[in-house]
Amino acid sequence: MEQKVQTVLPRWRGFNLLEMFTTRSHGDFREDDFRWMSDWGFNFARIPACYTLWIEEDNVYALREAGLEKVDRVIRFGQDYGIHISFNFHRAPGYSVNREREEPFNLWTDLEALDAFIFHWTTLAERYKGIPSSDLSFDLVNEPPNPNDTGMTRANHERVIRATVGAIRETDPDRLILADGLGYGRISMPELVDLGVAQSCRAYEPMGVSHYQASWVNGMDWPEPQWPGGWHYGAQWGRQELEQLYAPWIALAKQGTGVHCGEGGAYNKTPHEVVLRWFRDVLEILTGANIGYALWNFRGAFGILDSERNDVVYENWHGHALDRELLSLLQEF
Repeated sequence: MEQKVQTVLPRWRGFNLLEMFTTRSHGDFREDDFRWMSDWGFNFARIPACYTLWIEEDNVYALREAGLEKVDRVIRFGQDYGIHISFNFHRAPGYSVNREREEPFNLWTDLEALDAFIFHWTTLAERYKGIPSSDLSFDLVNEPPNPNDTGMTRANHERVIRATVGAIRETDPDRLILADGLGYGRISMPELVDLGVAQSCRAYEPMGVSHYQASWVNGMDWPEPQWPGGWHYGAQWGRQELEQLYAPWIALAKQGTGVHCGEGGAYNKTPHEVVLRWFRDVLEILTGANIGYALWNFRGAFGILDSERNDVVYENWHGHALDRELLSLLQEF
C-alpha cells in the first residue's frame, strides 16, 4: 500500500445522494439517510444537482427560491448529522454528461454559458458564505468529457475553471472548491495545481466490472465480470492496473493537492462476490494514500440500500433492503 500522502482534505467516506440529480428530480432529501450514514460512521455526502431545478422554465438567470431552499435543507441536514456536503453541478449551464436535456450553449466554448455558470456559483457562494468549508464544499461540474478538437480542450477547460474559481473567491475567499477530473473524472489535472483547488477522481475501472449490463454505456454486450481479470475495452485488469490508474492522482496529492474519489461502485448486474473483491482492492489503494471515497449511490443500483441485486441476502432495515456485506466492507475503510 502507498504511504499516506493526501493531507489537504479529510479522508471523507460516504455516498452520493440523488434527490437533485436530473431535470425531473424532486429535491426532497430524507433525514433518515443522514441519520443512518452518521450512525454507520460515514461523514460525506456528494449532492449531484441539476441547475434547472432552481430556475424558472428556461431562463437561466430567473432563480426560483423554492428550489434553492431545498439546497438549504440538505446543507442543514449535513450540519445536523456531521456529514460534509459537497454540492456539485451534475448539470451546469452548458454541459452535462446526462443526455436527458440539450443545453442551449456550450460551457467550454461559449462566453454566454460561462457567464451563466459563474452567475449560479457566485449566487451560491453569496448564499452560503457563512458556512465553513468543513461543512460545505463546491464541486464545480460533474465529469468534464475527454479533451477533443471540437472545443473541449484542456486549455478551454482550464480557462472555465480558473474564471469560476476566481469569481467564487471574490465572494467567499475561503470556500473549499473541487474540480472533477477530465475524461469523465478519470484524468488528473496537474495544470490546476497552482490554483489551490482539490480534485475528484472516480472508481469505475475496469468498466466491465462496474458497468456490466448498464444500458447507458453499452454494457449489455460485455463479458461476464470477474476479478481479477476484469474486462476493460478488450484489456484484462487486475490490482496492478488499478495501482497504475491511481498513480497520477497520488502524484497530485504528493504535490499538495487535495484528492477525493467522488464516485465509485458497481451496477447491480455484476455478481456480488466480484464487486466485493474488486472494491476491496480499490479501497485499499485509495486508503493507503489517505484518499476518501463516495459510493454512487446510497439507495439504488450501486448502493447499500435497495440495490435490487438478485444474488444478495438482504437485511430488512426500516423497510429498506440493506446489503450488509457491502456496508461492512465500506466500514472497514
